[in-house]
Amino acid sequence: MFRFFENLVDPYATYPQNDTPPTRLFPFLIDYMRPFRRVFWITGALSVIVAVVEIWLLGYLGRLVNILSEGTPAQVWIQSGTELVLVAIFLLTLRPMTQALHTMLLNQTIMPNIGTIARWRGHRHVLRQSVGWFEDDFAGRIANRIVQTPPAVGEVVFQVFDALTFSFAYIIGALILLGDADPRLILPLLIWGVLYGFLIHWVVRKITPASEASSDARSQFTGRVVDSYTNIHSVKMFAHHDREVDYAKDAIEYARRTFQHEMRLYTIMDVSLSLLNGFLIVGVVAWAISLWVGGTADVGVVAVATALTLRMNGMSGWIMWAVSNFYRNLGVVAEGMQTIAQPVTLVDDADAKPLVMQNGVVTLRDLSHHYGKQSGGLDHINLSIEAGQKVGLVGQSGAGKSTLVKLILRFYDAEQGAIVIDGQPIQNVTQDSLRSAIGMVQQDSALLHRSVRENIMYGDPTATEDQTIAAAQKAEAHDFILDLEDSEGNIGYDARVGERGVKLSGGQRQRIALARVILKDPPILILDEATSALDSEVEAAIQQTLHKMMEGKTVIAIAHRLSTIAQMDRIIVMEQGRVIEDGTHDSLLAEGGKYAQFWARQSGGFLGQDG
Repeated sequence: MFRFFENLVDPYATYPQNDTPPTRLFPFLIDYMRPFRRVFWITGALSVIVAVVEIWLLGYLGRLVNILSEGTPAQVWIQSGTELVLVAIFLLTLRPMTQALHTMLLNQTIMPNIGTIARWRGHRHVLRQSVGWFEDDFAGRIANRIVQTPPAVGEVVFQVFDALTFSFAYIIGALILLGDADPRLILPLLIWGVLYGFLIHWVVRKITPASEASSDARSQFTGRVVDSYTNIHSVKMFAHHDREVDYAKDAIEYARRTFQHEMRLYTIMDVSLSLLNGFLIVGVVAWAISLWVGGTADVGVVAVATALTLRMNGMSGWIMWAVSNFYRNLGVVAEGMQTIAQPVTLVDDADAKPLVMQNGVVTLRDLSHHYGKQSGGLDHINLSIEAGQKVGLVGQSGAGKSTLVKLILRFYDAEQGAIVIDGQPIQNVTQDSLRSAIGMVQQDSALLHRSVRENIMYGDPTATEDQTIAAAQKAEAHDFILDLEDSEGNIGYDARVGERGVKLSGGQRQRIALARVILKDPPILILDEATSALDSEVEAAIQQTLHKMMEGKTVIAIAHRLSTIAQMDRIIVMEQGRVIEDGTHDSLLAEGGKYAQFWARQSGGFLGQDG
């Protein structure tokens, strides 16, 4: 039975992805809730029925008091026995069945699936953002918003059907019930209702921005501590423990102040509600008693009025908390939307086709990119790299080498010009097919916090175990992998490498990264100081592997140690975003230009570090 209700909505069903999701709160929520439309209608109707039954029970309490006061037990049983039995059967069967159906839809169908849909679609949307988008924010804050927004969406929906729909129907029913008992009893309830409405309006107006500020403060704190934990080596190396504590304390204190402000509102709400409820009880019950004293109302009316006001007294706090919690979670969703609802700006064209690799010719036509600034990046680059050609990129920090690589991978869209691969402009092909054709080994080879096997097979998830091991052997990684063991007892290829591969040395991470690209076997290869983290002995062995790996591929290699690219077919020297020299190692030395100066100054050392 549980499984039937749990499977009424498939949270992973195919849906049209939207690069520009709604930026207003309720359209954003409605977009996530479309799969639940029929379920919502049924649940809402059941919520109203449950409220009507509750009101009917209170009304029947008055009738029961009158029945019991009008004769002896034997007379009561003769006159009303059948009615009492039917009411009992109803309370034992239909009422629990209605309640169970409402609860099943809410707890089994809506709550687990609405959060899952928000989490699934939010994560998919964020993963489609560009590299530049991620570089502009804390990973911790992004993750926190992805984590806390789906439960908030679930709470919003839960409060609508568990509290708001029920309470609205209940208050309407209470007015009808009191009016039926004696219309004069409606007046104090109406006065209370107006004052209660003003209190709710005040709470909602104050709670929503306070909740959004509090949620943002929590995200800011999460972003700061995750930043510290991710860079724990730097924290320890520079002995900045106290500095990081103070850095986090600022965010913690800001979160405390925003939460204090939020809780003050709840305190004012509780005290005000207590005063209002006192008026409700005295107003309705005292009036009912005065009517009874005057002989215009029977004892059943007093019983109904008393039961109803006591019930309303208890419910009013629950309703207020439900309403404030509803808007509080709307504030959390609104804060999460700052991440989840941001448009994806770097997208495939509507008619983008997969890249068709033929030879691997890379052409740059009047390419410029300054990251929206007036300087830096690339400035009018015209370059053609022939199929199978090995090209070395040289230049000091800030020359534009890394920008060039990021544009080829389409981590950014160039501000001007075009990059063409085998006659196909990269903005006209799908991003996945483009990056599938390019393999890159970076200077800082960060790994996924997964097993060694999973990290290597990231290059080709369809690879066999033998192919994975062969790639590791070519990268001179197999032997040290066999000796690995993590804290959970996993060994060898099953050992986890830690976040960003922190459990491994720089050289070990680099070799696993190389194995990953070897397994991928792409037609275009980009090497960004691929052997910089290796010792001389291992580097010599790896260089042999790299040379074999480069055979038949178009290669772009960034190097600070010029000796590693001296044998390239061609060397390109960059300065301030422009190509200033282009030729072979020997021809550039003969020219006596910038490259010759680098070579003379370096004496086998390093040119400097790329930013």
